[in-house]
Amino acid sequence: MTAPTHITVRVPLRIRRRPGRKTIVTPVVNGLPTHTTTRADPTLLKALARAFWYQRMLDTGKYTTIAEMAAAEKLDRGYLGRLLQLTLLAPDIVEAIVEGRQADGVTLPRLMEPLPTEWAQQRQWIAPCECRP
Repeated sequence: MTAPTHITVRVPLRIRRRPGRKTIVTPVVNGLPTHTTTRADPTLLKALARAFWYQRMLDTGKYTTIAEMAAAEKLDRGYLGRLLQLTLLAPDIVEAIVEGRQADGVTLPRLMEPLPTEWAQQRQWIAPCECRP
């Protein structure tokens, strides 16, 4: 028997739209608070989500090239290529961004610059910024 290659986690939630922001409302479970604040950068989160979404479309064969996907999604090919490089970030860097612990200097414009491909080099590239606790 082989081990599963991935897992899927489903979290029941609602997204409430309010003027100027969106709030995620999760169900109350075992008396835990329903509202948890986060320092996660919504711009970075959205970019990461889009990057992994576009990568999935390439992986599943919906689009065969970045150029084809860019034309279909009405995006600039260069922008899409730079966005897709976010899928190559080290897992701990992605986790820090999702949890809002990324360094103050880790911004979307900085991550859209050419990144080192090796994870150790990425950590050194980001290290001068120091991640938040």
